[in-house]
Amino acid sequence: MIIGNKEFKLNEKPYVMGILNVTPDSFSDGGTHNKFDDALYATEQMINDGADIIDVGGESTRPGYTLISDEEEIGRVVPVIEAIRERFDTVISLDTYKAGVAEAGIRAGADLINDIWGFKWDGRMADIVAAHDVACCLMHNRRVMDYTDYLNDVVKDLDESVQMALNAGVKKEKIMVDPGIGFAKNLEQNLALMNHLELLHKWDFPILLGTSRKSMIGLTLDLPVTEREEGTIATSVMGLMKGCQFFRVHNVKGNARALQMAWAIMHS
Repeated sequence: MIIGNKEFKLNEKPYVMGILNVTPDSFSDGGTHNKFDDALYATEQMINDGADIIDVGGESTRPGYTLISDEEEIGRVVPVIEAIRERFDTVISLDTYKAGVAEAGIRAGADLINDIWGFKWDGRMADIVAAHDVACCLMHNRRVMDYTDYLNDVVKDLDESVQMALNAGVKKEKIMVDPGIGFAKNLEQNLALMNHLELLHKWDFPILLGTSRKSMIGLTLDLPVTEREEGTIATSVMGLMKGCQFFRVHNVKGNARALQMAWAIMHS
């Protein structure tokens, strides 16, 4: 898979996407990286720790988050994307579901659009991604948790996103999918989907797994968000064993090391 100017050889290693939230209200690290210098320092640290992609987010998507305008989100993410692009040779992902923000981010240097609504929130998103020929990650989500046949419904929902992308002209080699752990799912549903991630191989697209510090871990282990690293690493390793290739995490070093160790065993 080609993202930006980098080739990701999916049969050679797992890849880590480091989370850079430039928001004041993110559930896990809100306010930590919303200052410009702090964001750049965190980016450098994540790259040194093994991040292959930096995922910049300007609006929190935690439960009960506050929706902000395109202009405010653009004001948060564009300067950071420009600064990262100027200073570091890394792949930049933009975590947004708004076409206007995506277009501004792409013009600033974003290589990948990470859409938590799988192109279903903003009808222009698929066209924007196709027109700029950038990569995208289509995550499973839905507004109402009214599943009939849960696991099959998740696959059907994601298939709708995939077809939207392809119909708009997004190239197959530019698409990855995300099961959407923690979005429109309760604890039991999150655990069940983690245990059946192989269902997402239907399209033969790379799979991105984002479980870092999420409520699935907190509820299972009865731990606050600050104490969920071991649980995150366990889910990353299990995701690797289920065929995921990309891992979106806060703690890059810990997950990268665990994934490298698991990969070595699996391919010995």
